[in-house]
Amino acid sequence: MQNQSVDVLIIGAGPSGAVSAAYLHKQGFQVKVVEKSKFPRFVIGESLLPRCMDHFEEVGLLNALKAKNFEVKAGARFMRGEKICNFDFSKKFTEGWDWTWQVPRADFDKTLTDTLESWGVDIAFEQEVVGVDFKGSDSITTLKDKDGSLSAIEAKFIIDSSGHGRVLPRLLDLDKPSDIGRHSSIFTHVKDSKRPEGREGTIITFDIVSLDTWLWVIPFSNGYTSIGFVGPSDYIDSFSGSNTEKLQEMMKLSDYYFDRFDGLAYEFEPVVIKNIAKSVKKLYGEGFALTGNSAEFLDPVFSSGVTFATESSLVASKLIARQLSGEKVDWETEYSDYMKQGVEVFATYVKEWYTGNLQTIFFDSNDNPVIKAQICAVLAGYVWDRENPFVKNHHRLVKTVARIAEMEKEADSSIES
Repeated sequence: MQNQSVDVLIIGAGPSGAVSAAYLHKQGFQVKVVEKSKFPRFVIGESLLPRCMDHFEEVGLLNALKAKNFEVKAGARFMRGEKICNFDFSKKFTEGWDWTWQVPRADFDKTLTDTLESWGVDIAFEQEVVGVDFKGSDSITTLKDKDGSLSAIEAKFIIDSSGHGRVLPRLLDLDKPSDIGRHSSIFTHVKDSKRPEGREGTIITFDIVSLDTWLWVIPFSNGYTSIGFVGPSDYIDSFSGSNTEKLQEMMKLSDYYFDRFDGLAYEFEPVVIKNIAKSVKKLYGEGFALTGNSAEFLDPVFSSGVTFATESSLVASKLIARQLSGEKVDWETEYSDYMKQGVEVFATYVKEWYTGNLQTIFFDSNDNPVIKAQICAVLAGYVWDRENPFVKNHHRLVKTVARIAEMEKEADSSIES
């Protein structure tokens, strides 16, 4: 069995692993990235948030991504029946990027790894992690390639960016139940031959068909569109037949989008991910850190996945660089507490979405531009800005504003009657 020794082993070559690899490589550390799949490969998480643009720019990956001309995402649209709520990222409370992208992840992730390899970063595809043995902060990781051959990598630190593979949570028994509701998703891609011209054909839309069930529509610049439903796991399971038949039946729930996608062939058999939300007992340990979906995943509703992935990987990489340079690092405060702060903000918004409180605010006829700008900043991923009242007071402010909106609606109804 061949052995290799590196400073940092990164498990997973998606956006989280790529940002870590880019940062640490530029800092002069010897990095090895191992990836179970062969790129390009399909993966979900196709809608980004403006906050992650900061990360790609800081580590030098932004220009390579810009060159691919992915579909620009300057905001998002939420629909419920006849009511429409538009968010424009240029009108958000927090300063920062006013746009991001909607991306087919196969192309997006391949662009990242191609760029890293052109810099000389060592990436090994089709390598599955089958075991990890820690001796203090040092580790030996056992890999198995597609032919079944084993190899080992010695590392001073491991970053687990394995996404839904959740390598270290499985191997180290770190998984714990999420307190987000049990939701599942079903999705595919279509060649969007009936796509309307202009903004109507390119804007990402969340079409709410019931309080806790909604359809995403994410157009790409290559002419394809991602469509998928999210809803309670029991409800998704209640549809019979193949996954194609299930999604075709669910598309009838959308009065707005049914005609646009009716009769279009699915590019692949729709994929079902059950019980989407994931959590862990801890985000780090001696010699390792969990980033992105290998740590926490909430819900697709506000597209937070990639942003948390790149935020956590960049923060973790900076701490690792300091630690390997001999500096003492407070991982609990500087990593765990910091990341949990952002996760808790977004978790509130996910939970309040499904209680209906956030939907009440979104579709309130008495639209308050100040409140909308503050919520828009959250939806853009700037969930660490404590100057934003809807970040600082997230636990109570959404409920309070929704209650006021309901009271005003009741008062208006009384006056009309």
